[in-house]
Amino acid sequence: MKAMLLAAGRGERMRPLTDTCPKPLLKVRGRPLIVWHILNLVKAGITDIVINHAHLGQMIVDALGDGSKFGAHIRYSAEATALETAGGIARALPLLTENGDEPFIVISSDIYIPHFNFEECKNTLEDNDMWGNPHPLDKRDLAWLYMVKNPSFHPDGDFAMNLMGLVNDSADGSPRMTFGNIGVYRPEIFADIEPGSYAKLGPLLREIANRGQLGGELYRGDWHNVGTPEQLAQLNEPFTTANTVKKS
Repeated sequence: MKAMLLAAGRGERMRPLTDTCPKPLLKVRGRPLIVWHILNLVKAGITDIVINHAHLGQMIVDALGDGSKFGAHIRYSAEATALETAGGIARALPLLTENGDEPFIVISSDIYIPHFNFEECKNTLEDNDMWGNPHPLDKRDLAWLYMVKNPSFHPDGDFAMNLMGLVNDSADGSPRMTFGNIGVYRPEIFADIEPGSYAKLGPLLREIANRGQLGGELYRGDWHNVGTPEQLAQLNEPFTTANTVKKS
């Protein structure tokens, strides 16, 4: 299984820090945000990694190199300007599918999830049922999202969960949760996006949910969307018995 780390965003809310440093290289506990993901991926045996970049992208390439110092094999998908999430994935698709059409993981580089176990991503999108029978192509899940409890900046959430998967609107009153920016995707989702074009991921996921082909689960571990300099500073505060990091 391959993984893609999204690292092309400008990080406007993190200015002035991101005027001179790409957001994925900002450090939490002495380690760049993006390196936390790389090390956790390698720990799970996922070593083939693609990283897209735009703003100050050469700094990311210079810092991470070919990935060998982390035990990984890193390649890059350069964008002149950020192409949004789905557009960036579509541009990198040849690197993600060169060995076939198996699902791949996509993670936003600016979230902090120090204890996430990427091993569990490997069996989320199965082609066969528990008896070994192939799922009909129009019934199998096309994407699997890791959801988190709604943070204060996104109180209404993104998707609700029922027994069959994730849905846009819950008929049974199940609460909506927030997409945690970690997902597993089948490459066919992005096949119709012209490489180099701008495309958002949200509309694609909502369409898949409407078709009943969006799976997911709630992640209960530490998850932080590092969106402002204040949030970054809070995560880097010294640990004391009187100090806990507020999830954001």
